[in-house]
Amino acid sequence: MLDASARLLRLLAILQTRPEWRGPELAERLGVTVRTLRRDVARLRDLGYPVQATPGVAGGYRLGAGSALPPLLLDDDEAVAVVLSLRTATSHTVTGIAETSLRALTKLERILPARLRQRTAALRLATVPLAGHAPTVDPELLTVIAEACRNLHRLTFGYRARDGEPGLRTVQPHRLVHTGRRWYLVARDEDRDDWRTFRVDRITDLRTTGIRFTPRDPPEAAAFVADSITAAPYRFRARVLVHAPAQVVAERVPPTAGTVEAVDPRNALLVTGADSLSFLAMHLSLLGCDFTVLEPAELVRELGILADRLGRAHRASAD
Repeated sequence: MLDASARLLRLLAILQTRPEWRGPELAERLGVTVRTLRRDVARLRDLGYPVQATPGVAGGYRLGAGSALPPLLLDDDEAVAVVLSLRTATSHTVTGIAETSLRALTKLERILPARLRQRTAALRLATVPLAGHAPTVDPELLTVIAEACRNLHRLTFGYRARDGEPGLRTVQPHRLVHTGRRWYLVARDEDRDDWRTFRVDRITDLRTTGIRFTPRDPPEAAAFVADSITAAPYRFRARVLVHAPAQVVAERVPPTAGTVEAVDPRNALLVTGADSLSFLAMHLSLLGCDFTVLEPAELVRELGILADRLGRAHRASAD
């Protein structure tokens, strides 16, 4: 049987894995009697950990929120996952998050066992982030929006549209979506009475009204943003049948460039967009797969122009 100190640590670790544990089940996991479990719970409370108990046959124990932070007990894979997440966050799109993540990472690496320090050090030395130029957003802005989504409170804010035109919006916020480069708010625009996406880095003077609303037919946020940013804003929208499995096409088309849907095991539907037909034609030609353009007809003609140009270049280069 574990000694008392080791058992208390294990009890804390187990309590963190589920919202609530029944007393007999928890005692069995620890290999002790229910009476010993009650004494251990009392010791944790004396140390400042808020272990809450529900009496009765269906009762149990849960670790509540309190002033004392319980030890963070992670297995090897969980610890490496946390290190990787913090390492990735150092090049994130939230203002100030890089410095905060680096401080947390430094503290965590100091207390890791030697075997894990070696694994995380290898990852650090072998990994080089690719610097990006995506705009960053204020974490306080994200927090205010997230709370409004949770509390169903209307928001008002200034917004710079895609063409640079400023305006004032009143919205019913639904969800925040992060594409890896940018943050988007999915919300119902009350003046337009329709669902819209808003780039968070273009939002200014954000204010919560405190006025609650009742959600009406909210869309699936991630799919809605994917459709909005890959085709809807552009002058030309293309639907293309790609003669390759959807998984293959999805590996070559990032979510910000198009949506991919399986038609059958050997074909996929790609929906994408651009302001230039020539750009669309070149983009499709770089997929490395055969395809059939379903719409628009202008793109079919542009592909013919591109094919003639490439043919002439090939003949001239081969001579």
